[in-house]
Amino acid sequence: MTVMAMATDTQFHVLAVDDSLIDRKLIERLLKTSSYQVTTVDSGIKALEFLGLQDDEQNEPNSPSVSPDHHQEIEVNLIITDYCMPGMTGYDLLKKIKTSSSLRDIPVVIMSSENVPSRINRCLEEGAEEFFLKPVQLADVKRLKPHLLKRKTRDESPVQTPSPLQQQEEDQQLLPQQQPQQSNNKRKSLDEALSPERTRPRYSGITTAV
Repeated sequence: MTVMAMATDTQFHVLAVDDSLIDRKLIERLLKTSSYQVTTVDSGIKALEFLGLQDDEQNEPNSPSVSPDHHQEIEVNLIITDYCMPGMTGYDLLKKIKTSSSLRDIPVVIMSSENVPSRINRCLEEGAEEFFLKPVQLADVKRLKPHLLKRKTRDESPVQTPSPLQQQEEDQQLLPQQQPQQSNNKRKSLDEALSPERTRPRYSGITTAV
């Protein structure tokens, strides 16, 4: 398996999956041009191995694999995969990633040389962020950044819970609004108790407005 990576702390790391050497080289060059860190593999099975999600049933015999701890060294921020690949299609890889509790939040982009609407819709419904038609262009690669930033923002945004002091200040702000209503209710009850209408007999069919 071919694994190429340029490690930089500030770069987003993209895992590119394609059984075509020419297409792998192209997407690798485009991603590096856009300042992404890139790792390339040539099958969906090897992508799962790199991610630490083994698929023993479809494991290729005598195929070299990534070292067991390699996938833990660098976090993968996005996966871009070809649709048509032997052994495991890009759609199958997408489904396995989206059903994994540890990987489901990683954005996945599908590439294909065939413009088949039903295939595109199926991938998008399964959770793919984008569907690129080959040959992939630099403009396509630029569309990856929003998906990466969205995930980064979500991961870095802690759940905000009001402190006891903030909660007390909010309660005090609501208190002046509630007091006049309570005062008016008391005054209304007192007026009703003293009103002559309270001593008058009520007749059926007559509504008395206070």
